[in-house]
Amino acid sequence: MATQATAQRSFSFLQIAITLQTLTIFLQAVSAGLLLTSSYGETLHSVGARVMYGASMLYVLAAVLAWKPGGGSPRPLLYASGFLVLASVQVALGIAHVPAVHLPLGVLMFGLSVLALARR
Repeated sequence: MATQATAQRSFSFLQIAITLQTLTIFLQAVSAGLLLTSSYGETLHSVGARVMYGASMLYVLAAVLAWKPGGGSPRPLLYASGFLVLASVQVALGIAHVPAVHLPLGVLMFGLSVLALARR
């Protein structure tokens, strides 16, 4: 019974982490629009990038906790690790000012995050 309770708690944490990641990626799209239209958009987008990256790391942590102690599938850990890699590439492309790849990758990340959220 304790294993089931641990798995349920980990599942909830995993669900929260995916939801937070999806929300932060969406807010990055909003702040990208503000980046083009307002003076404070750059600051919001920069702060949002850090928050989004932190949400991706939280997703990895939640996936590890759902897998190892909870006895779940390692598949969410693979997805979370992939998202962290994509987030790292996204941040690097943003710093390098390569919008031709940065923007489509952001759209891809949002779509994949929504898909991961729908699968939970």
